Amino acid sequence: MSRDALAGRVVLVTGAARGIGAALARRLARHGARLALVGLEGDRLAALAAELGAGHAWAEADVTRDDALVRAVERMVATLGRLDVVVANAGIASHGTVATTPMAAHRRVVDVNLTGVIGTVHATLAHLKAARGHYLLLSSAAAFAPMPGLATYAATKAAVEQFGNALRMELAPDGVTVGTAHPIWIDTEMVRGPRTDLPSFEAALGRLPPPFGTVVPLDACAAALERAVLRRARRVFVPSSLAPFAMVRALLASRFAERLMLARTRDTLAAMEREVRVLGRSFAAHTVGIALPGDEPPR
Repeated sequence: MSRDALAGRVVLVTGAARGIGAALARRLARHGARLALVGLEGDRLAALAAELGAGHAWAEADVTRDDALVRAVERMVATLGRLDVVVANAGIASHGTVATTPMAAHRRVVDVNLTGVIGTVHATLAHLKAARGHYLLLSSAAAFAPMPGLATYAATKAAVEQFGNALRMELAPDGVTVGTAHPIWIDTEMVRGPRTDLPSFEAALGRLPPPFGTVVPLDACAAALERAVLRRARRVFVPSSLAPFAMVRALLASRFAERLMLARTRDTLAAMEREVRVLGRSFAAHTVGIALPGDEPPR
């Protein structure tokens, strides 16, 4: 897909109200793409659509609610006339280890990060087949690099990667292409939240070897995803130095690698568990769509 090929095409982005989704939407709009913005924060989506100018649409919908998602997709297709690219970006991460995270929080992470991606594909599939379009599914470096303290998040992102791999083969006869994106830590509220809430998280981040301890600026990530959409890329790594590690992922889960990781994180994991219990909530304060018993309401 050339730089001009997005002109007039419709790109649907989930989780578009802030962070990676909003930054990518701004970049794609510069190519003349018309954005269909989906998220939970209607005021932010409306402001972003207004910022982008005429020819864009937005809908407030939870990607875990099939009925709401289907209605949002159909309404925006009716408004914009077609659908060519879908970026399944919506995602969340909970604080803490498996032991300190309530089951309701684990379930919500799975629902948003995995079921939400599958639901987004299901709701848009007929339109992308008609357009011989492209999917970009947001996985993570956590899909191939075990990260204690992010077990459920990592599981969902590994599942998204394999979902994308199988989906790519299923849709090849229809001319639909599928890519997966694998960012490391991106400077968004989803990463800034635990860095603020949990001193142990900040300490653990500083002990990780590069590129796994790298925090990438938001705009650099959006630029990499922009290129991936334009190229209909099968995979994109952010930063690109992650690519060789994805090729040797078995080594990252080896006994030797586990010992190295435990040596770096054992003390910080214990501290993290204490901090999460004191904090009294399972998600960063900015996270929307979360209402768990005993958690503080988002501020």
